[in-house]
Amino acid sequence: MTLPTLTQARAELTHALHALNEHGERVSLSVPSERALTVYVDKRELVTLMTLGAHPEWLVLGFLRNQRLVNSVHDIASITVDWDVGVAAVKTHAGIDQIEQRTAKKVVTTGCGQGSVFGDLMADVDAIQLPEATISQSQLYGITEAIRLQESTYKSAGSVHGCALFQGQEMLLFVEDVGRHNAIDTIAGWMWLQSGDMSGANKVFYTTGRLTSEMVIKSAQMGVPVVVSRSGITQMGLQVAQRVGLCTIGRATNKHFLCYTAPQRFISQPELAGPKLRSAA
Repeated sequence: MTLPTLTQARAELTHALHALNEHGERVSLSVPSERALTVYVDKRELVTLMTLGAHPEWLVLGFLRNQRLVNSVHDIASITVDWDVGVAAVKTHAGIDQIEQRTAKKVVTTGCGQGSVFGDLMADVDAIQLPEATISQSQLYGITEAIRLQESTYKSAGSVHGCALFQGQEMLLFVEDVGRHNAIDTIAGWMWLQSGDMSGANKVFYTTGRLTSEMVIKSAQMGVPVVVSRSGITQMGLQVAQRVGLCTIGRATNKHFLCYTAPQRFISQPELAGPKLRSAA
């Protein structure tokens, strides 16, 4: 079966401006762009996504995947993005069954810019079977170092979230957007487009944002058993991760980290952390 036809719409990721600093000086800088992308499925308006606009076709495809509105990449005939009007037109082969009922209930999530999840947030979670997989402390340090060295919009303009997909310590894809939910959806869409529908079995997902319930659920739906965050985790994110057996690692910067859930998936190598700092008496 053929993959969907996609445009390759691109937009400027940053916007130049002047601002006044603490010394009363006028300085030149850049800030991330943010634009509205209204998604139509078979000419029916579905949702408006606020996005940086780096990979809008992957974003739309991943959004449909993670919302469980389509079961396969082959359900989609084409995705056409036109930034002149801010529209993404999705054409399916056979429509989306019961789309009105399935999109009637909408949950506004904790995602930056307020993400949306259609239907029951916890529906089908118990049916998820994550593959056997582990991550070692040395691999974790390799991942955080790769992120530190990665050139990014965040370094030049700030105010965005970054997400990445790793296999071992190899970074397969790095994506930034104004919301972490957009970034993970973009990665999900990209995975679907890879030969044979890329498995998440031996992958690690990294995010600069906190591990909320929707981030954990989306990772699990993608079949990725290990998630690493520069930030922390919420109570509901913790509960969902425990429920599906997903390994969550947070506060991962430099040599520091916290493994919150599924410690059986984590291979500890404390000798790599260096000596413990003694507190002053």
